[in-house]
Amino acid sequence: MISGVAASLSALQAYGTRMASTGNNIANMNTEGFKKGRVLLSDQQSQGVRARHEKVNTPGPQVMEETPNGAEMIEQSNVDLSEELPEMMLNQHAFSANLKTLQVADEMTRSLLDIKA
Repeated sequence: MISGVAASLSALQAYGTRMASTGNNIANMNTEGFKKGRVLLSDQQSQGVRARHEKVNTPGPQVMEETPNGAEMIEQSNVDLSEELPEMMLNQHAFSANLKTLQVADEMTRSLLDIKA
C-alpha cells in the first residue's frame, strides 16, 4: 500500500510539472520568439514517475512587422493553443485520478486502523 501512495505522489508531482509547463506555454503564446516547453514522463525504478522538461525548437510562424530599421520578418511563438488546451485537460484528469488513488489509500488505512483499534 505504501508503494501505491509513493507512486501516486510521484505522479501528482509529475502531472503538476506538466500543468505548469502547459500554463507557461499558454501565458507566453503571444511572446515573439518564445519556444514552448514539453514535459516527458518516464518510469522510475521504485514505481514512480519522472518528469523531464525540454524545449521544442521548431520555428514559429514569421510575420512582417514594421521596426525602426524598416519592415522585418519577426518569428512568433511556436505555441499552438489547439494543442495546449487538450493537453491541459488530459493532465487535469490524470492529476485527479492520482489524487483519488491517494484518497482511497487514506480511507483504507483509516479502516484498517479502526479494525485494529
